[in-house]
Amino acid sequence: MVSTPTAPRRLDPALLKLAGVVVLGALMSSLDTTVVNVGVDTLAQQLHASLPAVQWVSTSYLLALAVVIPLSGWAVDRWGAKRVWMGALTLFLVGSALCGLAVNIGELIAFRALQGLGGGLLMPVLQTILARAAGPALIGRLMSVVTLPVMLSPVFGPVLAGLLIDTLGWQWIFYVNVPIGVVALALAALRLPAGEPKAGERLDWVSMVLLSPGLAALVYGLIVVGDGGDPLGLAWLAGGLVLTGLFCRHVLTTKHKPLLDLRLFGTRGFSVSAVGTFLLGAGLFGAMFVIPLYYQLGQGQTALQAGLMLLPQGVGVALVSPFTGRLTDRFGVRTLVAVGVLAIVAGTIPFTMLGAHPDTALLVGALVVRGLGLGATMMPTMAAAYLVVGKESVPRAATLLTICQRVGGSLATAVLAVVLHSRLAAAPAPVAFSETFLCALVIALFALAPALMLPRKTS
Repeated sequence: MVSTPTAPRRLDPALLKLAGVVVLGALMSSLDTTVVNVGVDTLAQQLHASLPAVQWVSTSYLLALAVVIPLSGWAVDRWGAKRVWMGALTLFLVGSALCGLAVNIGELIAFRALQGLGGGLLMPVLQTILARAAGPALIGRLMSVVTLPVMLSPVFGPVLAGLLIDTLGWQWIFYVNVPIGVVALALAALRLPAGEPKAGERLDWVSMVLLSPGLAALVYGLIVVGDGGDPLGLAWLAGGLVLTGLFCRHVLTTKHKPLLDLRLFGTRGFSVSAVGTFLLGAGLFGAMFVIPLYYQLGQGQTALQAGLMLLPQGVGVALVSPFTGRLTDRFGVRTLVAVGVLAIVAGTIPFTMLGAHPDTALLVGALVVRGLGLGATMMPTMAAAYLVVGKESVPRAATLLTICQRVGGSLATAVLAVVLHSRLAAAPAPVAFSETFLCALVIALFALAPALMLPRKTS
């Protein structure tokens, strides 16, 4: 007797409502990774700060994300996903309000770090809540639905920021989070499951002391070294390497439950997804730093105009993201992600050949192609990792994957900022930006290797 294939289970309305609640909060954190990119000149003028100092408004946020993410798995186990979610969102909103009230660049940098401490917990807790609710059979399909607002938020961040800066003032790129966040908190109180805290779970303080400063020192050292060759930058880099090395030794030898379960990397499927997530995060956030600067510094456009030029990439993401689940079911995750990476590469090539008068239509089309690639790669790559871990390991896996994405984005942003800064001092703007985008192209090409090692199917 031949059995007929079973149709894929549908996402029920209750699961979609749950996804909507957590996405509403998490997209603000993702949005804030790029909102400052188009406001650098405005912040420098109104806060009487140098451009290098203003860049730390973005960097402090990304560093804070990297520092706090390792806490998410332990916090969910200790207090439950709902409490952690609401606490992190509250901290993010307080940081947002204080950013808008800042009167100098030092205050703004400090408050952005506070904002990042809250925002860094939101995405991994979102993944944990949804992975537990959906289970392995539906997590890929559900992630393909929630990927749209999460992936579009860094793209539309500069557009929204440009509009707010030109009309209401730079403070409103932070104030806008407050009313949205209050609504998200109210919905979370009503709809999020309470979770099951594990009494007696203790924080691995040794891991926290080693890893969080280690990650921060690596990124900070890279920026300092590239910015001017300061010998202290090499010391920061060396210190970061030592701390992260000691962290790896600790978590692999400790008899207690470590902050991060690095043994997950012993599973080939997970390690491949993690490397792919790192490189895709680098490709996304690194290029999102350079593109608005090109339109402002290279083409003399306003903040709003530069933000609007990123819309074609958002269109590309929007076109493909709702269908990634179906495309994965039909073609397999390996094929879909590999084709997506090639689309990112193809969409970056025109930016490596910029002239004094670039073809606007060509660049718009290239951004659409980049968006198609981004929408087809990130969530399928991350969802593939959950297929090879047990349900009890989902919080730890989500933490590791989010760290990979954010650290990849932080490092790529630092590298591209260093390249652009040095080239602008030595070459005309079109040449400097072309060479910087060439580096972004190389980063995207590296992502092809793990893409080709992903599983053919997700079930």
